[in-house]
Amino acid sequence: MASLTGTGVPTIDDVREARSFIAAHLPLPTPLLRSEGLAAALTLDVRLKLESLLPTSAFKVRGGVNLVGRDPTARAGVMGASTGNHGQSLAWAGRLFSVPVTIFCPVGSNPIKLASMRALGATVVEHGADYDEARLECERRAADAGARYVHSGNEPYLIAGVATATLEVLEAWADVDALVVPIGGGSGASGVTVVAKALAPRVEVIGVQAEGAPAGYLSWRDGQLRTTDAARTFADGLATRSAFALPQRILRELLDDFVLVSDDELRRAMRALLLDAHVVAEGAGAAATAGAWKLRDRLRGKRVALWVSGANATGPSLADALAAGGLTG
Repeated sequence: MASLTGTGVPTIDDVREARSFIAAHLPLPTPLLRSEGLAAALTLDVRLKLESLLPTSAFKVRGGVNLVGRDPTARAGVMGASTGNHGQSLAWAGRLFSVPVTIFCPVGSNPIKLASMRALGATVVEHGADYDEARLECERRAADAGARYVHSGNEPYLIAGVATATLEVLEAWADVDALVVPIGGGSGASGVTVVAKALAPRVEVIGVQAEGAPAGYLSWRDGQLRTTDAARTFADGLATRSAFALPQRILRELLDDFVLVSDDELRRAMRALLLDAHVVAEGAGAAATAGAWKLRDRLRGKRVALWVSGANATGPSLADALAAGGLTG
């Protein structure tokens, strides 16, 4: 079994151990919803993995609980950088296990996520213009303080934790043919591939990223870590300029396909989820739906699970989504 420290790649046994631990603390499994309306809109046989119904309304809390609750180095307190969902996961787990948490966020971050982190008891420091600037400042301060810094992607405990959702999908829908997942830093998607390729190698795993923040895609395509000069997307959960080493190590070996989607496609997918499936999704949470629409000709005739990874959508972003119109093309 891989060691869940350093840069070790988590195994299927690590994921099973994570599920045994987090099941006592989270309302699992999350639903796998069949929406006739969305299936008709996409012209595909799809089901929605509603990670958005977890505490913090996002998938990352699985990883936060697994790391903060099980990693001995986290017990004195943790620091992390986040646009919101990673920070919320650490804050929620910190409150659960009485561990102090400090989160660095870009100035102007999603106000819903900022308020949630503060309400959960985390110390929130707003710094920098984007995630990467906040991350660099967090890394500097954590090193100065000798604190446990929790990277949002290069953490085996986090990957093993979020990977538990894939166990649930494969158990609930044994005939599934494809899993479509959003990719920001890649912790979620890499976890999906670890489980899918261990238990159901025939199942295709497809990653979806914003075309305005394509560092993960470029790194996967080129076989080496890439950075971009900016992250130009409203979807804060996808807005990173840098690819992460551990997720990319896994994705390069195991991910089957990778697609980029525009912000307009993300907004249209948010609208379709809301109106056709009655599911609220933030931009990153709608990425899998946008990707499935873009790949609908290739996916037609297959049974496809779409991750709805988060529901922390602001009022203005929902208004923009409703104004974007229906899925077209």
